Order: sequence, then C-alpha cells, then structure tokens
Amino acid sequence: MKLSDFDFHLPEELIAQTPSPQRGESRLLVLDRTTATIQHATFSDLARYLEGHPIMVFNDTRVLPAKLEGTTGDQGRRIEALLVKEEKPGTWQALVKDLKRYKPGQRLVFGKGNLQAEFIGRKNDTALIRFEQSRDLDSQLEKFGKMPLPPYIRRSSNDDAETDQRDRERYQTVFARHAGAIAAPTAGLHFTSKLLDQLKGCAELVYLTLHVGPGTFQPVREEEDIRKHQMMEEYYNIPFETWNAMLKAKNESRKIITVGTTSTRVLESIELNREEEHDVSGWTDRFIYPGQTFRNTDHLLTNFHLPKSTLYMLTCALAGSSLLRKAYEEAIQKQYRFFSYGDAMLIL
Repeated sequence: MKLSDFDFHLPEELIAQTPSPQRGESRLLVLDRTTATIQHATFSDLARYLEGHPIMVFNDTRVLPAKLEGTTGDQGRRIEALLVKEEKPGTWQALVKDLKRYKPGQRLVFGKGNLQAEFIGRKNDTALIRFEQSRDLDSQLEKFGKMPLPPYIRRSSNDDAETDQRDRERYQTVFARHAGAIAAPTAGLHFTSKLLDQLKGCAELVYLTLHVGPGTFQPVREEEDIRKHQMMEEYYNIPFETWNAMLKAKNESRKIITVGTTSTRVLESIELNREEEHDVSGWTDRFIYPGQTFRNTDHLLTNFHLPKSTLYMLTCALAGSSLLRKAYEEAIQKQYRFFSYGDAMLIL
C-alpha cells in the first residue's frame, strides 16, 4: 500500500478554524457499511442510530496547556516549546524547533519570567527541559501555557484573551478527567453534558484514558509501503469497571462503539477475553491500516481526518477505502467542516 493511496484533495476553506458556535451543534454524516449508504444528520440526532443498547467507549484524557512561549536566558532568542512527556518530576521531553541550536545548561525563560527552565540535552528528536518550579508546574502551565492546537488551526500573537479562553474551553471534552494529552480526542468534543445524560437511556457509556501524544499525528514517510511506518508509543489506562463492562457487552453480542480513533487503538491493542479485578495499563504503538481485522470495535464515531494520516488510514480500515472515499467526497461536496473543530462521522 502506497502513501498516495490515502491522499485526497480538500479545499482549504473546509478546514475548521473555530468550533461551532455552541458545543454539540455540528453536523453528522452516517455511513452504513451494510447497505453502503450515506445519511446526513445533526449531532443531536445521534441517539437515533444507537440500536440494541450498545456500549460507547470514550477517552477521558485531559489536554494540558502545554505550549510555552519564551526566550533563551543568554541571547534573548524566542523559543516555543511543546511539552509532550514527563520523563521524571520536573523534567520533560519537548518539541522545539531548531533543536541543534541549544546546548546543555542553556537557560530558558517562559511565562514572562515567571517560569525558569534549563535545557539539559536531547532524546531522539525531542529536547529535555528541566523546570525549577517542578512542584508548581501544573498551575504555572494553567497561567502561562497555551492549548496545543494543531498547526492547521491558525492563531497569531495578536489573538485576544477571549480567543485563548475559547480554545481552552472548546479544545477540551466536557468529560476530560486525567491530564496528560497534547491534543484532544476530537470526536469527544461534540458531546455536551445534556446529550451524555440523554444517551444513557439508549446506550451504556464507559471511559478509558489514552494520553494523546505526537505518535497520533506523526506523519507517515514510508511512501512506497505504509506498513513500514512505526508509531510512537502512547500511554493508556482502562479502569477494570470499563474492561468488564466491555467484556460483558461483547459476550451479550451488544455492539461496541468507540468514540474516536484513540479509543479504537486502545481496544485493538488488548485481548478482551477475561474479567479483570484491577485497572489495565500499558503503552500502545498500534498502527491500524486496511487489511487488518478489528477484534473489539464494531462501530466508530470520529471526525474527518487529514489526507495521508494514520487516522484516515484507520477509518479506511474499518469502513473500507472505497466506501470511505465516497463518504469524504460527499462530505466535501456538501461543505462539511474538517479536522479537529469540524463535523463528525458515524461508521455503522
């Protein structure tokens, strides 16, 4: 399979730059694999498509305001760092541009001088940064950090505080609990607390955690054979109550609906064949592409994804490449909004 097999043209104006005016007002494209048909609805119609009391699996990770802007302490050169993983208390892996320019011991100043750090070295393609205020770092990030929006959502230094506050609210699910992600599980952004309460009457709702990291968005560079692509590991935790509820639903032949590709990758990384008395945790680098068999995922609720991305390949694997391409073509024709702040798709 070539990388070009997963390319398509998307008009730039369809890339959503802002969320819908109200959470939950997005559109919903429903793709039925059995009948190869497409329906167009609104997200508030979701309950109409949940038959047989399925179980819905949500990712409750919480996005850190992990994007920091500052300067080098010696030369006053601008630096932008995206914290991606805490190696040990106070020491983080971070994505930094022009990484070769930094030397161990170099001082870094963030948050208008309130947050001091030191560049201590490199780990693969990331910087290792040690913060002086490690015990208070979470509150410092809340004060001075910015939400790590994807690069296709354009923001500038001229954007006002209202724009920043909106992103802090809307680039976070209403059920986010466990901090650790650098990107939102975007399928979950559509849900309101009211809709979740309504869905409890026709579906069982359960939660797991996958801290979305760079691996989810790492570009595929294997142009001739995408199967050679290696994803970076991401941490997950499945509460034993969620595990046993999914196992029970599976044994009762009730459908499992994963909310988002991140939940899907977790479910397709485990053997769901026994009850558990404790939470199940681990790291997954699972890369899902067409030709693979889904063991635990029956249906998928997701957004519209980037061309040639691992997320698009995953949805192709579940829906079938030709059928998904047809759905995307229709979504483009009908002016659906794409990517993180965009509209949703339900694959039945």
